[in-house]
Amino acid sequence: MRYEDIPRSFNLATQFVDRNPPSRTALLTSSGPVTYGALASLVNQAGNALLALGVQRGDRVLIAMNDSVEFVAVWYGAQKIGAVTAEVYTYLQVKDYKYFVDYVSPRVVLADESTADKLRSAGAENLVVVDSSFFSGSDVLAAAPTSKDDVAIWKFTTGSTGAPKACVLTARSPLLSFSWYAQGVLDIQPDDVVLPVPKLFFGYARDLTALFPFGVGAAGIVFAERSTPEKLFELIARYRPTILVNVPTMMSAMVAHPEASEQDFSSLRLCTSAGEALPASLHARWMDTFGVEVVDGIGSSEAYHIYLSNRPGQAKRGSLGQVVPGYRARVVDLDGAPVPDGEVGRLEIVGETIALEYFQAPEKSAETFPAPHTVVSGDLVTRDADGFFYYQGRADDLLKVGGVWVAPAEIENCLLAHPSVVECAVVGYQEDGLTRPRAFVVSSGSVEASELQDFVRSKLAPHKYPRDVRFVDALPKTASGKLDRKALKGEDA
Repeated sequence: MRYEDIPRSFNLATQFVDRNPPSRTALLTSSGPVTYGALASLVNQAGNALLALGVQRGDRVLIAMNDSVEFVAVWYGAQKIGAVTAEVYTYLQVKDYKYFVDYVSPRVVLADESTADKLRSAGAENLVVVDSSFFSGSDVLAAAPTSKDDVAIWKFTTGSTGAPKACVLTARSPLLSFSWYAQGVLDIQPDDVVLPVPKLFFGYARDLTALFPFGVGAAGIVFAERSTPEKLFELIARYRPTILVNVPTMMSAMVAHPEASEQDFSSLRLCTSAGEALPASLHARWMDTFGVEVVDGIGSSEAYHIYLSNRPGQAKRGSLGQVVPGYRARVVDLDGAPVPDGEVGRLEIVGETIALEYFQAPEKSAETFPAPHTVVSGDLVTRDADGFFYYQGRADDLLKVGGVWVAPAEIENCLLAHPSVVECAVVGYQEDGLTRPRAFVVSSGSVEASELQDFVRSKLAPHKYPRDVRFVDALPKTASGKLDRKALKGEDA
């Protein structure tokens, strides 16, 4: 699909909900299946409720709700009336909710019982708690005459290196991403059933659970509980999904679980991985344990979804894969000039799904979005001669050690090859005015810091070994499951 193929008059709820046969199953829940017909009725009731609250086309609606059928219905209800949706995690602190309420300035904040009190404390005066009464109105609603170029969605950056920023995205972005990635790479089919590990506030999971499947009449699984290996094992046994939407942190936990070898994953045709780099060693352990093909890739809020991905049956372990159809990708230096294959540079992506800007951040927008439909990522990568890309860390994470730039990801991947290392992260610290690498390590057994230091020395250039190794029970994560380097950098020296 091309931009030109999308009708100018275009509404996301009409495209992804209303067009499906009413009798087909859209969502699987602990209370039973929900058909597209039942979901469409809830979407219309939600849209009418929002209109009654004064929400107009172009207004922002902030959603802070646990995963549920109601979450999906209010998201599409807002889209159907032409509002702009923005979602946040349900386990934030009051100060975090205050940031989002102040930053978004929404017409309405939609909450459930788990978030309402904190949002009230955060000053959300226009707060509505979504319960059964919210869906008590008419289930007849005409879609707003929205355009493919209308702003429809805000996706937040993860906030792992600073305050989250809203990426302002148009209605065309999800449709093109569905065509290019969900169909062009995953080959999503009507009989697919998708189980997400991240929660639906995270666009990676929401799109793969309650948007991309809806494009072909397939089904997603929604559950309110936190994702744990035990919960995922239970859901896989109950619903027999065909696609598991995963992140490396949970893949590691699932592989390490004492009951991993007892699980029946035969229903799964593939497992997606994104959100952070998937080490080749973890990929191998996953295959040895579960035998389910992993389709690893990378995307961002700035580009809406996945833009580099491996292909089923054509993966290179340790790589991010190749360019997703519809995008163009280059590896560039700080001046924007392309660098040769094999050399480290910043990733530049061009495609029609890319955000218009960061909200209220003109200088950062100009730096990140230097031209229409173009994003210069903060991710450092290399590309090989076959067009596969390899993650080398974040540009703002680089450490200058002994006068030479060092990517923490290189040291981390080396440490992960040690049999006793389950997880690790490398950040810089200051000693006598010099930058040194420090490693935080989650280990599976008895191993000394000196052994890990010698291991890295034997594999990498001498100046890259971690001068300080700290053993921890777990690494801090952001709400979306990514490593929180900001928290590690705040650790006492």
